[in-house]
Amino acid sequence: MEQVAKPWPALWSLVIGFFMILIDSTIVSVANPRIMEGLNADINAVIWVTSAYLLAYAVPLLITGRLGDRFGPKNLYLSGLVVFTLASLWCGLSGDVGMLIAARAVQGFGAAMMTPQTMAVITRIFPPDRRGAAMGLWGATAGMAILVGPILGGVLVDGLGWEWIFFVNVPIGLIGFLLVTRFVPSLATHSHKFDIPGVVLSAVGMFLLVFGIQEGQTYHWGTVVGPVTVWGLIIAGIVVLGLFVVWQRILERRGGEPLLPLGLFKERNFSLGNATIMAVGFTITAFPLPTIFYYQVVRGLTPTQSALLMIPMAVISGVMAPFVGKLIDRVNPRWFAAFGLVCLSVALFWTGALLTPDTPIWMFLLPSALQGVANGFIWGPVSNATTRNLPPRQAGAGSGVFNTTRQIGAVLGSAAIASLIQARLAAELPALPGGAPVGEGTGGGQLPEVLHAGFSTAMAQSVLLPAFAILLGAVAALLFGKPKAIQDWGAQAPGPQAADTGAADAGAADDASAAAPK
Repeated sequence: MEQVAKPWPALWSLVIGFFMILIDSTIVSVANPRIMEGLNADINAVIWVTSAYLLAYAVPLLITGRLGDRFGPKNLYLSGLVVFTLASLWCGLSGDVGMLIAARAVQGFGAAMMTPQTMAVITRIFPPDRRGAAMGLWGATAGMAILVGPILGGVLVDGLGWEWIFFVNVPIGLIGFLLVTRFVPSLATHSHKFDIPGVVLSAVGMFLLVFGIQEGQTYHWGTVVGPVTVWGLIIAGIVVLGLFVVWQRILERRGGEPLLPLGLFKERNFSLGNATIMAVGFTITAFPLPTIFYYQVVRGLTPTQSALLMIPMAVISGVMAPFVGKLIDRVNPRWFAAFGLVCLSVALFWTGALLTPDTPIWMFLLPSALQGVANGFIWGPVSNATTRNLPPRQAGAGSGVFNTTRQIGAVLGSAAIASLIQARLAAELPALPGGAPVGEGTGGGQLPEVLHAGFSTAMAQSVLLPAFAILLGAVAALLFGKPKAIQDWGAQAPGPQAADTGAADAGAADDASAAAPK
């Protein structure tokens, strides 16, 4: 372990920026109707505002994790924070939806530079047997950000306008920059080669797959242009991603350094943890969209009112996550993770059943509370079980893979829910095909009453997708093995190649073996 004199202030400083970039994964969902109105955009264009961010966030994560190892997590985090903050300002100043999508893509790239560094620092400055509380904070931050995003977005959209969901990042970014500069040490760096062909293959494959899924309904699952078809794009994306995996294997066998270290997946819990977090990323990105549209378009709630229905979720999650984090060093995190994932699935099925035109609004607070319990049990246990056995040299790579799979899930969730919503609107409201009722003639407000039942049914059917997806994550979590004891953690870290300004004298207690949870 690379000890620092004050690891907790360092972690808290990084968490501020981590919280901000995760908020931006969900904050736009509550503002979508207002963005559509303000920029005269349709539903598919405005969903690309989120998808562009998620795609630009997901694709570089593998290499930015390695860059953090090579140049130091602090340096890369600060560089990403500058890019993210400036791109946020650009988002708020955008005058049309195309400009906003471009700005969101740059913002996503800045987020990709920052995210792996947070988990890498946790892995490197906290020993495995003391990492539970740190992962609990990381998990609470992830869960709270995803829930607070829509609430904060609602308040800002109603009070100041949709642009302020981006402008608010500027002062937060400045504060985060100062705190990281002050409290985060410059940790040891490790030499890495960079797999440029792997970067190209992963980027092209992801773009083709996501574009095909999200735009499928727009092109009626047929021809896009000339000989290019929707299904051709999807199949090509899968093939290119397959070639990416094959190239990684070849590079590994030649003794090179692949972008995706396939050797990490020999560890059972790392493989299962990545499958689980992909299902989580898919679900938490997909489920808010149909519910927010239902609240605002069918029930006529303001962005703030619709976001306030998530308060039980945010409060309970924030209370539960640190408590669970303190326990996962002593109890197998499998049971916590599986319980939380099942609770989330139940909450989503419950929400879907309530999406009718005449359900009393207060009833949505009940599944919201259950979602809060679920989130409190998901993030810390899953992340801790996945990364517990990673040695310091692989901290950046492992963190990059873990965050990449979460973001790939989020990208696919965003694309899939957009396609499903359009398909179900076309089926349930045949007089207004392609989902037009969401943006045309509503101004982000209520539909004519005659359309309420069909719209509600379409949204209820759409919620079933993330509800089933998260059950797959629960199955993966139940297969977690008992975490292994880590021997001689302090001896695993190689000598620094750069000054470790936060290093403290090593204590015998910190070199002790980590006891495995029961």
